[in-house]
Amino acid sequence: MQTILVTGGCGYIGAHTIVDLIENGFNVISVDNLSRASDKSLLGIEKITGKKIKNYKVDLTDKAATEIVFKENPSIIGVIHFAAYKAVGESVEKPLDYYENNLYSLVNLLQMTVKYHATHFIFSSSCTVYGNPEIIPVTENTPLQTAASPYGATKQMGETIVRDTAFTYPISAILLRYFNPVGAHPSNAIGELPIGRPQNLVPAITQTAIGKLPTMQVYGDDYPTRDGSCIRDYIHVCDIAHAHTLAMQYSIKNQTTNHTEVFNLGTGNGITVLEAIKAFEKVSGLQLNYQVGPRRAGDIVSIYANKDHAVKRLGWEIKYSLEDMMRTAWEWEVSLADNK
Repeated sequence: MQTILVTGGCGYIGAHTIVDLIENGFNVISVDNLSRASDKSLLGIEKITGKKIKNYKVDLTDKAATEIVFKENPSIIGVIHFAAYKAVGESVEKPLDYYENNLYSLVNLLQMTVKYHATHFIFSSSCTVYGNPEIIPVTENTPLQTAASPYGATKQMGETIVRDTAFTYPISAILLRYFNPVGAHPSNAIGELPIGRPQNLVPAITQTAIGKLPTMQVYGDDYPTRDGSCIRDYIHVCDIAHAHTLAMQYSIKNQTTNHTEVFNLGTGNGITVLEAIKAFEKVSGLQLNYQVGPRRAGDIVSIYANKDHAVKRLGWEIKYSLEDMMRTAWEWEVSLADNK
């Protein structure tokens, strides 16, 4: 079995991707320092797949500790790199933390990837690299604007670092620019589990609906959109996870080195924040207690994807609807309450 190293493997997208990789015949090792995730997700992965996953509790900004992972696992042929700080608002408040964590970890990981000949590297990028695009939907060739947040800037810089590395060393690199992952695995064994107050929309919705939060805030209703709230491209986390498996298979099949390819991962549908709330209310049968507040620093007005490149080259298909996303997110939240 081919071994893939997944960084941030205990996190939201990482855990779902580990499940998908295992279901498609890969052996997986995880690295997660658990600063922003829980190792409970490892139990969920085992419940779904029957496989016990080894996680190294390693901070990737520590080069020596990172190297130990590769030394002990010489069978690693590829890396999927999720581990990063990812909250737009927090990055505005703590930019140096974001630059230090997100960039140092990437450089260390790439150095070990080159040294130990793990030739397939997939980078978890983001639609934030597009900034406030002039034309939507965005394609992989849409010119990148100035990032609207330090988080987005770390993704732009990260893409440059990966490209430069792949140009010089025998690596096949893929940059996956995904949009807004939501929902949970249909088994309810894994899902989004933010530490502290949620920074993303859907866990804020579900935590408010179940009573963990008294109310939630919509950041702005005065944007130039159809209802005044921001437009995003929400995509089910299982669809995102499967795209990573397809990208790894694609890289292994083509065996192209000194090469970088880019794919957007989104549904191609722009949904406003208020429309997302209405979709949740429809599937849950609940009225959500929310308030409209001022705009949040770092937020862009509107963005959604053109997904044609990923569909054509990777054979990727979108399987989950917006209502599926909201239903699985809600079922996950309810299961957390039931299992207390």
